Amino acid sequence: MTSKDTIEILLGELEAFGIANDAANTERGSRMLNITRDTGELLAVLIQARGARKVLEIGTSNGYSTLWLARAVQALQGTVVTVELAGDKFAMAQANIGRAGLAAVVEQKLADAGQVLRDAPDGGHDFIFLDSARSQYEAWWPQLDRVLAAGGVLVVDNASSHYGEMAAFLDSIRADARYTSCLVPVGKGEFIAVKAPG
Repeated sequence: MTSKDTIEILLGELEAFGIANDAANTERGSRMLNITRDTGELLAVLIQARGARKVLEIGTSNGYSTLWLARAVQALQGTVVTVELAGDKFAMAQANIGRAGLAAVVEQKLADAGQVLRDAPDGGHDFIFLDSARSQYEAWWPQLDRVLAAGGVLVVDNASSHYGEMAAFLDSIRADARYTSCLVPVGKGEFIAVKAPG
């Protein structure tokens, strides 16, 4: 069995687990809240199209989305830094990333995303996937903007399903002349913003 087959099987398992788990749990902290498969496919295409080799994910959960990012970036000989605050989800993700054979591609951080962003170098990431505490996005924006490289891509999940929770954040990006953005009706709505080169 190839590593691609192994990852496909694991993705299928995690999809089924996420759906069953989230149907059985109402408390947000106990839910996986994974992206949809078509969102994973979109992220992979965007990484390949951009040639993104330094990927940052904020909100690992059990690592389902991380596998999509890592598999895409592995083909470019790049790396994913993924940040999660919940210890139980961090451990689940660690096991899943290991099973997928992608541990060498992924740097996991059990940390506060705001602190990780403050510590990150200017222009240190050429692709950022944001799927975390939506109430924090606006406060994080100056740092997100700083660490995103020129020509970099920012993707924000839940931009349709939870638009009201981050409308001010998304509007501030739309109003920034350095960014070209759109809302894509994939999964729960993906807001994609591309930073001007140079």
